[in-house]
Order: sequence, then C-alpha cells, then structure tokens
Amino acid sequence: MKRRRGVVLTHAGLKRLQAAIAAVEIAENDGERFTLEELGDRIRVSTKTLSRLWSLNSGIDRRTLHLCFSSFNLDLQSRDYVVVGDLAESEVAPGESPCPLPAQSPRTEIELGSSESSGSLSPPTHWPKASPRPAAAVHPSNPSLSGALPYPDGPVPLDSPFYIDRPPIEALAYQEISQPGCVIRIRAPRGMGKTSLTLRLLTVAEAQGYRTVTLDCNQLDSALLNDLSKFLRSFCLRLAQALHIPPNLEDYWDEEIGSKLSCSFYLKTYLLKQIDAPVVLVLNEIDRFFEHTAFAQDFFPLLRSWYEESRRDLTLQKLRLVVVYSTEAYVALDINQSPFNIGLPLRLPEFSAEQVLNLAQRHGLPWGMDEVEQLIDLIGGHPGLVRMALYHICTYGLSLSQLVQGAIATGGIFRPHLWRHWVTIQQHPNLLAALRTVVLAECGQSVLLDPLQAYRLESRGLLRYEGDLQNNPCGNRVLSRCRLYHQYFRQQFMSESPLL
Repeated sequence: MKRRRGVVLTHAGLKRLQAAIAAVEIAENDGERFTLEELGDRIRVSTKTLSRLWSLNSGIDRRTLHLCFSSFNLDLQSRDYVVVGDLAESEVAPGESPCPLPAQSPRTEIELGSSESSGSLSPPTHWPKASPRPAAAVHPSNPSLSGALPYPDGPVPLDSPFYIDRPPIEALAYQEISQPGCVIRIRAPRGMGKTSLTLRLLTVAEAQGYRTVTLDCNQLDSALLNDLSKFLRSFCLRLAQALHIPPNLEDYWDEEIGSKLSCSFYLKTYLLKQIDAPVVLVLNEIDRFFEHTAFAQDFFPLLRSWYEESRRDLTLQKLRLVVVYSTEAYVALDINQSPFNIGLPLRLPEFSAEQVLNLAQRHGLPWGMDEVEQLIDLIGGHPGLVRMALYHICTYGLSLSQLVQGAIATGGIFRPHLWRHWVTIQQHPNLLAALRTVVLAECGQSVLLDPLQAYRLESRGLLRYEGDLQNNPCGNRVLSRCRLYHQYFRQQFMSESPLL
C-alpha cells in the first residue's frame, strides 16, 4: 500500500494562516468571522479536515495544507509545518480524514497568545459562534478536549471562542490602522476589553506585513518619568530593539537641540528609514503618565506633533499610533497640543443583552433573556464581570440565584474586583466623598456632581450618567454603575460611619 507523509501546522504557520484569514474577513466579509462551514467552502475541504487542522493533533496531506494557504494568497513555507508520520493514500481522499499523530510527536510545547498545557492549540478565532456542549464538561476552546474552563483573568486569548465582537468597533479599528500616519485611541475602564481588542488589532496589522511594537507604560521605572531626556533615549532604544535595528543612538542624539527634537530626528531619519513597512506603535496603560504632570506636558505634545507632521511627511506616515488608556489627561494641556482629541476615538461599551446571551451560549449554558436580564441587573454588561460570573456558574455549579444572593450580601465572587476599587478610591479623598454622595443618595436617586469628579468616577467604571442629553442636559447627573456597586459601596460607607 502506497503511503504519504502527513504534516501538521507549526506555531508560525498557524499564526500566518489565521492572520491571513482575518485580513480576508475584513476585506470581503465586513469584518465578520467566517464559520467553519464557510471556510470549508472557500478552501474546498470538509469541516472535518479543518477541525483536524486546527486541533494540531492529527496529520493532514501536504497538498491539502497547500490548498488552505493558497486560498488566502499565502505561499506554504517549510517553517509553516512539520512532517509527522504516514498517511495511507488509499485511505485518504484529498484533504480528508488523516491518521492521528504518533505518541512520540516532537511538538512538546506550542503557544499562541497564551501558554498551552494541553499539548495542542485551541481552535482559531474562526470557530463556530456557539457550542451546545456544557462548558464545564469540555475544554472551552477545543470541544475535543476534556477539562475545566481557564480562569477569566486578563485579555481574551487570540484563539479563544469567548471573544465577543462589539460592532462596529473592531471593523473601524482594522480599517483605520491601514491609514497613513493614523492615531487610534482606545479608552475604557479596566476589564472592558481594551487589551483583547489591541491584540486582535496587532494581528490584523501583522497580517498586512506591518511591524509592531508595544510599550506597556506600567513597566517603566518611575525614574524615567522624572527625566524626559532619559525616557526618550530609553524609548528610542526600545523601538530599535523591537524592530531589530542596531540602535546607533549616539549618532543621532544631540543634547544641544534638546531631547524632543533628537527623538523626532532619530525616529524620522533613522528608524523609519530602515524599514519599508508601516510601524504600529502601541502605548498601553498611558494613564501612568498622568501622574507625572511635567513629563506629560512635554511628552503628549510630542505625540501630537508627529501626527500633525505626518500630514506632509511621507516617512512619518509609516508610524501608526495606538493609545490605550482608561481616563483622559487631567494635566493642563493646550487643546492644540493634546493627543487626546486627534485620530479615531474608540470607547468600548458594555455588552448588550444579546451579547451576554451569545457569550452564555458559548459557555454551553441553556439561557434565555430572563437569565440574561437578571445578570445584567446585578453587574450591567461589564465584560470582565460577565466572564467571571459565567466561569463560576459553569465551573462550580452555582445557580444564577445563588450568585446574585451572594453578590448582594457580601460581594460574593466579585469581592476581589470590588475591593480593588475600594482600596484605589481611598487614595483620592475628593472622589471618595463624591462616591459617598452618590451611593448614599435617598432611594438611589441620581446625583448632580462636579463635572470633573463625575467624569473621573465614570472613567473608572464606578458611575454611569443618567439617561440621555435630553433628560440630563448638563451631563453631570450620575448613578452607581450597577446594583452590585451600589450595594457594596453603600455597605462600606455605612459600616465606617456610626451616624448612618
């Protein structure tokens, strides 16, 4: 019997293929993800073959793999796959039913977006919308694997089926990143999905051949934020290292003209000149800079100047900025120098009832709108809290009523989240007093706050504005963000004041 060697995707190959599929979805499908059936029709293979391809624990025919890549305008390269055993040609139709990998497969560890302990990668983001299986009984992102759900802390991995699109935000971000010299501003409180969206935006950019650099501002030493010159030198060095370009910083740095001009000169005449592709620079958690007023008053106008100069400078048009933050600057900035009123602003909203229902169904829960409305009444559509609730319901067998009762009584499963807010707000006496006014208002009525205090508390995700502009023309009447917050913070204030 004639036999052929089977192959499986490598980490690099899977990432290339997923990125190419995402790019086609944006260009041809309005950013909507293809289902497994739609992918099969496009490639002209069965969904069974695609399932084996994504699982990374079954070999497929090399010609089938070539067909998958060519369907999305990719050339199959040697680094995209490994050879892992034999396929019986008489048993395998083109692209169909390959044999499983042998136990001694050399692939001992593969990662995509997060560490993987199961020995195989989860399906890509193009997995079908919902699974009828109970989520607590199966691996959440690969129905063929048994095991528990991953704890929902941090961003949603690229290969997770639990990422919920919030149209038109994703499509707008993916379209804007292709614009020369663009700035994208992603703003939302913690836990709303900023990093999850940013990960997907970077994947789309890389699929188009862009270079990407991410700077997490929380990783910076405080000493750097007290010395602009040191920070800008470190900033330039970080860019060069991420782009794999020899720094040669001393050849372009001149203290006589100042650090800001030196930084701009280095960026335009050296770094961006070295590469032909656009560079996507993500500044994550840029709120950190707001704590250093003098630094912010110098650095933020520099970002603005690059954006304005890119209108006429072809080299600077290669730079695409993505700024990720929770609150806008409280530092005194001239409106013509601020980077927070330029580019595409994206404010991430809470999940709608339909989106919460979609996510519950992806967890395998047989919910309807009654259950969804009970959960939203408690925590709103806060993505992080919704994920946490569904995790505990599926993993520990909590009923929805048990979850609600525990949350109202003591904070329940949300206590770490609530306590973090409580500890943080203690550091800002003015905001603490404003929050007290809101949660102790009679019968939970809306309260008129100072505009800046209302804005800062709303930006932290603690409050929401009442109604719309017609019912709240001043825009300063606020309520607790949700029943959970109102009950918890009310209990905290009541317990610390013997007069109440």
